[in-house]
Amino acid sequence: METSHLTARELLALHAQIADQLIARGVTRSYNNPTGDLAELLFCKAFGWTRADKSKSHVDAIGDGIRYQIKGRRITRVNKSRQLGVLRELDGGHFDFLAGVLFTEDYGIQRAAIIPREVAMSLARFVKRTNSHRFLLQDSVWDASGVRDVTAELSAVSL
Repeated sequence: METSHLTARELLALHAQIADQLIARGVTRSYNNPTGDLAELLFCKAFGWTRADKSKSHVDAIGDGIRYQIKGRRITRVNKSRQLGVLRELDGGHFDFLAGVLFTEDYGIQRAAIIPREVAMSLARFVKRTNSHRFLLQDSVWDASGVRDVTAELSAVSL
């Protein structure tokens, strides 16, 4: 769809309509940035996990009694950061695995992994200012012990 001819107001109206449709179709659960909701949906569809209630802290999905925190990051031309959303209370043992996905600019799957909590803890860095841990989903993460590359599984999910 060509959008360069649209005014800023028309683009914002289109954005609102798209957000409504993504919620109606169950792709997203809020009007926030869709990256996190999309990551949750893809992992749950790929592995048959059940999405946790939105009010459940630190756990986004459960599968076979295993608790997953799911994070996603969209890599763009202007922002190549691989920092996933913040991890709060990482040492609290609230989840068993961190599931992370890197999206391309147009929301294709670049890479995805399921990471044991212990590995996430060892690679994350505490940020005092935000009282949280910062986790970068760098290529080296896939080399860590126990990390499972699930790029193919997420790529196979159709929406």
